[in-house]
Amino acid sequence: MRELLCAWLLMILAAAAFPSAKQLPAGQVRTADDTSNGNACSRLQSTPIPGVTVAATELVPRGRYTLPDMSNTATAAIDLPEYCRVTATARPTPDSAIEIEVWLPVIDWNGKLLGTGNVNWCGGVNPLQMALGLREHYATAGTDRGHKGCAPEPTLATAARMEDFGFRAVHVMTTTAKTLTSTYYGRPPAHAYFVGGSSGGGEALMEAQRYPEDYDGIVAGAPTNNWVRAMAAGLWSAQVATALTRPKIQLLNRAVLAACDSIDQIGALDDPRQCTYDPEALRCPTNEDADSCLTPPQVEAAKKLYAGPTDPRTGLLIYPGFERGSELGWPVDGPNRHWATYFGLLVHEDATWDWHGFELARDLALADQKHHRLLDAIDPNLQPFASRGGKLILYHGWNDSVLPPRNTINYYESVKAMMGRDADGVIRLFMMPRVAHGVGRGPDQLNALAALERWVEDAIAPDRILAQHVTGTFVTMERPLCPYPQVARWKGTGSRNDAANFECTLP
Repeated sequence: MRELLCAWLLMILAAAAFPSAKQLPAGQVRTADDTSNGNACSRLQSTPIPGVTVAATELVPRGRYTLPDMSNTATAAIDLPEYCRVTATARPTPDSAIEIEVWLPVIDWNGKLLGTGNVNWCGGVNPLQMALGLREHYATAGTDRGHKGCAPEPTLATAARMEDFGFRAVHVMTTTAKTLTSTYYGRPPAHAYFVGGSSGGGEALMEAQRYPEDYDGIVAGAPTNNWVRAMAAGLWSAQVATALTRPKIQLLNRAVLAACDSIDQIGALDDPRQCTYDPEALRCPTNEDADSCLTPPQVEAAKKLYAGPTDPRTGLLIYPGFERGSELGWPVDGPNRHWATYFGLLVHEDATWDWHGFELARDLALADQKHHRLLDAIDPNLQPFASRGGKLILYHGWNDSVLPPRNTINYYESVKAMMGRDADGVIRLFMMPRVAHGVGRGPDQLNALAALERWVEDAIAPDRILAQHVTGTFVTMERPLCPYPQVARWKGTGSRNDAANFECTLP
């Protein structure tokens, strides 16, 4: 679990590996006349916002900011400019308690608002994204989505709290942040952007679909937008994976890499759908277990995990399976505890519920009935967002074994099917080879926000995004990420780790 949470945290870093595409001219100051003495900051406490109480304001001096320990790993620190920190509580319903933070740079505001997404089920603002946004001089906003802790909890079982968590909290955060930003600087932000990965990516798509007026541009990384089915598929995968062991998935992964990858990481795994490795090749010849082969039940389990869960009543696919190359992340040690807790506390409302008793058709139907409308952001109609000039960048790692990447591809293709040629003006998808849930062996750090800004502000649609893999302090790989369905192909000369030596082509 520690590794999984760390991966999610790192994915947020990859999702918004700032810096901004637009830098301030040297010496330019964008701030209200009296922000430097703190008066403007303290006056925000009396800002009238319907349904919102500004709890406190604080002028935070320039210095080193230590990030809260979100992942049970060593804490990190980042240098931040002086800023006005505002905390507020929104109560759009009597049962709501949505906490909001807005961080406003005292000088050199870039004139923009950045909304930040959350991590998994976590309540509380995302401090890493908040800090990275502030460092690049955005007015930056975050919310706890109306609950505390990093797991589903019984308080979310109420309709109002689940609505807050599912869609309302981020919208209220955004309108509140716009009011506070406009009041502080004396003018509204020229542009508003939102960046989120994983569950934050689901928030991003929810904003584009439900509140198209909130943001001019949105980045959604590995989004949990098909939430109910993702939770159900996770438990189903854990049940199937009990036939496997960690040594056996390592064996399978080595076989897949030998068949479909190369030592310089150029090959079929640029798009794993081109890899047709069949786990039958590892079947034990005598059907007896051995370290060098898979037993018949293990072969069948691997095939099921690649294929994904189907509805036993209709035979239709419920959620995509895992891609070849993702095997090391399969849940052979049991499910992510949040999948099980979701079904126990929020679907069955039974704290003693055991995930081993999960029944796909029954439990998915119950979860759908309760939460599909509240949690799932799968509406392909982005026309209202597009009509305002909105732009959406999606990205996903091909090796993701938390949220299989074809779910994001399916959403992208559903938008294309509904909007036709108009979709090219509003949405781009970038797939990341050999990258799991935000981290991996491949190019896992990208500046999607910079590409988004150029698209929104300069009408330059991204035809590639530079991505890197960093080991320690060294960039060990550079590749262009290409708009789906294109992939990056080496031109045949020059370093294979230099993005300039690749071109975007169809696979």
